[in-house]
Order: sequence, then C-alpha cells, then structure tokens
Amino acid sequence: MNKLTLTAAALASAALLPGVGHAQHHALAEYELIDRTGLFGNPVASQGRISPDGKWVSWIAPDEGVMNVWVAPADNPSQGKVVTDDRHRGISNHFWSTDSRYVMFVKDNDGDENYHVYVTDPRTGETRDLTPLEDGIRAQIMGVSRDRPGVILVGTNERNPQLTDLYEYNIETGERTLIAENPGYAQWITDNTYKPRLALAPQPDGGMKAVYLNEDMTPGETFADIPSEDMLNTNIVQFSRDNNTVYMIDSRERNLAAGVAVDLATGERTVIVEPEKADLSGILVDNETYAPIAYSTNYLRDEWKALTDEAAAELEYLSSNIAGEFQVVSRTEDDQKWVVWGGAAEAPGQYYVYDRQSDTLTPWFVTRPDLADAPLQPMHPLELKSSDGLTLVSYLTLPPGSDPDGDGRPDEALPMLLWVHGGPWARDSYGYNTIHQWMANRGYAVLSVNYRGSTGFGKDFTNAAVKEFAGKMHDDLIDAVDWAVDEGIAIEDKVAIGGGSYGGYATLTGVAFTPDTFACGVNIVGPSSLVTLIESFPEYWKPFLAGTWFRYVGDPADPEQREDLLSRSAITRIDDIKVPLLVGQGGNDPRVTKQEADQLVEAMQAKGLPVTYINYPDEGHGFQKPENRMSFFAAMEGFLGTCLGGRVQPIGESFEGSSAEVLAGAEYVDGLEDVSSGG
Repeated sequence: MNKLTLTAAALASAALLPGVGHAQHHALAEYELIDRTGLFGNPVASQGRISPDGKWVSWIAPDEGVMNVWVAPADNPSQGKVVTDDRHRGISNHFWSTDSRYVMFVKDNDGDENYHVYVTDPRTGETRDLTPLEDGIRAQIMGVSRDRPGVILVGTNERNPQLTDLYEYNIETGERTLIAENPGYAQWITDNTYKPRLALAPQPDGGMKAVYLNEDMTPGETFADIPSEDMLNTNIVQFSRDNNTVYMIDSRERNLAAGVAVDLATGERTVIVEPEKADLSGILVDNETYAPIAYSTNYLRDEWKALTDEAAAELEYLSSNIAGEFQVVSRTEDDQKWVVWGGAAEAPGQYYVYDRQSDTLTPWFVTRPDLADAPLQPMHPLELKSSDGLTLVSYLTLPPGSDPDGDGRPDEALPMLLWVHGGPWARDSYGYNTIHQWMANRGYAVLSVNYRGSTGFGKDFTNAAVKEFAGKMHDDLIDAVDWAVDEGIAIEDKVAIGGGSYGGYATLTGVAFTPDTFACGVNIVGPSSLVTLIESFPEYWKPFLAGTWFRYVGDPADPEQREDLLSRSAITRIDDIKVPLLVGQGGNDPRVTKQEADQLVEAMQAKGLPVTYINYPDEGHGFQKPENRMSFFAAMEGFLGTCLGGRVQPIGESFEGSSAEVLAGAEYVDGLEDVSSGG
C-alpha cells in the first residue's frame, strides 16, 4: 500500500498550529498518513454478481484506469476478462439478463442523469445502446423478470418530459413495443409479466392515490390512499410470483414503516413485519414465490431477522462467518448460490460466494485491499438529543491514538468536522465511510448526525422537518456540535462543517446563519437559493414536487412562500458569512445546477469574502471520475489543514487528469495556485 509519513519539519510545523495539542500530534505521528489514492481512487473490484444460471460471475474493476465490467467462469473467477470498453467516466452498475446471455448497465452523459440502457454480450464483448434516444431523453429500467426472458421493461420520457411511458425492449434485437402511454401518473406498478396493474396519481394535497388500472390504462378503483405525511415512508415493493399479492412498505396508521401483504382478489391486508425501533429497510424474498423470508431494520446498525426457520439458519450461518454487517446482493435462479457482501467501519468490503447446498462461504475479493493494513478506526454509533427532545442517531469517528480506552471520547479535545448527509430524505449509517476514515487519519474527530427529516426512523421523525430548512433541521446539527464540545470531543473554535447536496445546503446555512459556530465550510453541489433550486428541478421530478419539496420546503410560485424560501437561503445572508468556504460543483448537475454555485461565489467575491470554487464540467451531482475525486479532496484536505490545523498530504499531482476548473480562490489553499496556473 502507498502510504506517506509526515516529515520531521512538517510535524514540527503542525505542532505549532492552533487547536492541536502536542500529545495528540505525538500519538498521530505514530500512524502513517493513508495515501488519498487508496481512499478516493478506484476500488480494485466492486459489485460482485453471479449469473442466474450460476455459470458466470461478474464484477466492476478498472481497465486502463476506468471502471468496466469483467466476467469469469463461476468455477474459476481468476480467469476474468473485461467485456466492456468505457474510456471516459466508467461504469458504476451492472446486472445480468434473466437468461444469463447478457450483462446490462445504465449510463448517463457526464452526469446529466439522462440515462440510457446498455447491453453487452460477454461472449463477443459487443456493447450496444439499447435505448439510442435523442439527447435530453431519460430511459429507466422498470422491470427485469425471469418470467419474460430476453425482454426488459423500460420507461422513457421522450413524448412528455414529465411523464414516463412504458416500452418492452427485446434485448437481442433492440426492437421495442409500446405498452402504455402515461396519461398523468407519477408512477407505474407492473406485475411480473410487465403488465401495468396499478399507478400512483398525484393528489392536490401532495399525497398519492394508488389506483387499479383498467385495460385502457384509465384509473379504476382505489387500491390505497397515501396521505402526504406518508409519502416518504410508504411504497409498493413488488408482486408475488403468481401476481396475486402485492407487498408494500407501509407507514399509514402507524409511525414505523411495516411490511404488508395485500391479496388482490379479496383486498385482505396482512401485516408481515412490524418493526420496533426503525422502519423496515430491507427484504429477502423466497426465490420462487417472492414471499418475504427475512427482513432488516437499521437503527444504530443494520440488523436482519428471519421469518422462516430455513432463513434463520442461513442468516445465523452468515452472521457467524462474516465480521460486521452483510447483504445478499445476487442469487442464482435455483437459489443454490448467493453472492454476499460483508463490511464494517474498519473494513471497506469483502465479497463472498455462499453455496447453500454445501454450506460453504468462499471469500471472493476485497474491494480495497490496499487499506488492509491501514489504521482504520472504529465508528461509534450514538443517540444524541435535540434541544426539543428528539433522538438523533449519529456516528463518531476519532483519530488513531486519540482514544486509547476506546470509549468514544478522546483524551484531549480535537478539531472536528461535522459531515452532513445529503437528501435530505436519506440517512447516515454505520459502516466504512471514506470521509470519516480520511479525516480521522488527518487528525480530526468526524461527526455525522441524522437530523430530523432523515429517513428510516419513522414518519414522525421525517415529518418533524416540514418547513424546517434552516430551522430546526439546522438546530439539530448545532445541538450535536454543542454536545461534542461539552463532551470534550471538539475544540469549540475548531469545528468545520461540510457535505454534499443537502449537506452542502447545511454547510451554507451553517456559515451564513450560525457564523460563530464554524471555522470554515465545504459545500459540494449545495443550493445557495431554495427558490432557484426548486425552479430548476428536472421536468421528470414535477409529479412528485407537491408531496416532497412543496410540502416540506415551499412553493416558489406562491409569493409568501417564495419570500420564506429566500429567507432560508444563504444567498440572502451573504453579509453574515465571515469564515472561508470551499465550493465544489458538477457542471452538468441537473438537481443542483451550476447557477447555485455561480451566484453564491459571485456574491461572496463582491463582498471580498474568502471563497474557493472548483467546477467539474464533466460531472453531475457528485464526482464519479476518480481523477476528479482525487483533485477535489486534495484541495479539501489542504483547505481544512489551513482552517483546522490537521495533517495534510500535499496536493502534488492530484489534479493530473482531472477536468477541474479552479474558478476562484486558489490563493486560499496551499498548492492550489500552482495547479490552477498550470504549474
């Protein structure tokens, strides 16, 4: 593994930086600096899969530095060969056709999220765009069924940018057949033969009405009324194999989302799973009937529980033989072999092949073997309290040597990074986290908080965020910082805030609304104005806006709500910003457009405020190319080193091969001026 050690001069210099004690530097000096390449470069391999017939295994791995699909005989994985030939941004997902003849994946154009579906014949290496549609058209895979081998169901918005029409595509010939034009539904629900059976119709109050479909696709009787307060916690998952039962995750008439089966002939509803602490998050089904046989919930950690004796024995076997958490990610059609992923905070991920017949678990590959000997640190799950009494499930990682007794409290207070998850309708979880491990290795405590609005903790917790952008959602983050200071974890004047998407918005809120709390901020693809954010959302989001953004945040078309949205936006509080800010943006981002970063940086520059701005013209909502990840996080490391006083691996050649455009503030990051000037 490539590691770096700090020179004696660098250690001497670092020891003089404010906020970092000599004892801590002595402890940190015993640990090597993990090279950013091992953290942010491509994994050696990822996303292991097995073909339905069990004859082949596949995975994604670099070929000439770009992630591509590899295939090998299942009985000899070492004989893998690359079967795709992407030379640009790489392939990030793949799956097998149900007849095991083709490998398939979806890919957009430089992050614009207008996806196409691609098919590769692993025997010949030929890759075809199965959906060669015009620019700006989005194709989605809507169904892949073993009951329709050789055919997949695809949705496209070529007729109406807001609505998804359904087509069957013949994988071998590329021929497509129109199944249904969308008269205004937000979502189709199709059975295992690809027949549209139900649809979600938007309601004026932001909720959805799930309706049965007539033969002409007009709405029939109501299957389920889903109120707006249940929109983010209720969804129809799938049909049973015989298409007579629908399985749902359902939060109606309860707080925690439960697992429910609905008999389509009688309308009878049966509660299969009723969780106790967190929403139902995962389901393992019988491979023949599709009936649930096990489920998972994720409160502090992901936990599986069986619904059958056979599943109980298998889960017990896997948990006894895999350290940390695990997920079943691929299965053969006869269900004799599973591909299982396992991982933990100190272990990025290991793939296994589980042979259920012989009861053996064979290690396959590790995603990042270069980190095997790195000083990765435990992640501490926490239950913090907000000032108004909500429980905030959070996660803390501390630097090597700072917590000798392992109680989650360092011997001395540390500089801290508050790293905020995106969404906001998502969550932080236990496990290997690149940002946590990287920043802890550089000498920082790292804290991530599931603020109100985060999903997985019941609909009451999610709905507590209604109209609370820059309000109580932000108060939760401040409460967590105050806790960390009071507990002796964080140095009060050495706390940075950062994150992507909503995490970027939270960063801007932090430096603009609570400028005395944070020493600096890192904003990745975060909106500076809630008005321009919502007004620029993609057309295909519009059927869902009433139940999500309009309800939780506001509708800019309403003058009163527009003023409220502006009052919750950093763009109207530029004069209150007084700490340095690093901004990263994807030039093709369709969710948070480049306008959000441009207007923020322009306003800050007009006030003479310290802001560094890096744009990536070949990226979207985040950084997929490893060269781009390497460059931005090299700049972030230098930026935080200046702000908080942690250890820094020099930028060096980290910008080589990236598309980075340093549009402002190179002078605020050590070494960035040389890069931006071509030096």
